[in-house]
Amino acid sequence: MDDVAFARALHVFGVVLWIGGVGFVTTVLLPALRRLPDAGQAFGHFEAFEGRFGWQARVTTLLVGGSGFYMVHAWDLWDRFCQPAFWWMHAMVLIWLLFTVALFVAEPLVVHRMLAARAALRPGRTLALVHRLHWLLLALSLMTVLGAVAGSHGG
Repeated sequence: MDDVAFARALHVFGVVLWIGGVGFVTTVLLPALRRLPDAGQAFGHFEAFEGRFGWQARVTTLLVGGSGFYMVHAWDLWDRFCQPAFWWMHAMVLIWLLFTVALFVAEPLVVHRMLAARAALRPGRTLALVHRLHWLLLALSLMTVLGAVAGSHGG
């Protein structure tokens, strides 16, 4: 296996763990927590689970970003960013950037404290807001994955 094939394998591996994890949190974990009778306790559970997944998401976003940059550089694909037909490459970078800023900057510096303060007053509504935001992120991510797979295979 050459280095670019290895980079592609790492890229797909990282995307599966990262976006798959977002899918699990959005479609399984958050709905289950929202059904608990004590919304405050449910939000506490969410923070505990999300904290554990946060490390996986941080590592995989770094892996995906690094492998993606390597492939663009190794195959000299920079010109694709000037062609509308390769919109999915822009989408991949934007999703990666959105999650990277959220995971490494916004969440630890602002969002965690803001949500905790909000949850202290309205835990049920805060959990509902978090769930809606996760659905938005998951939808954007899945559209990007579908576009990237189709686009990279001639679609």
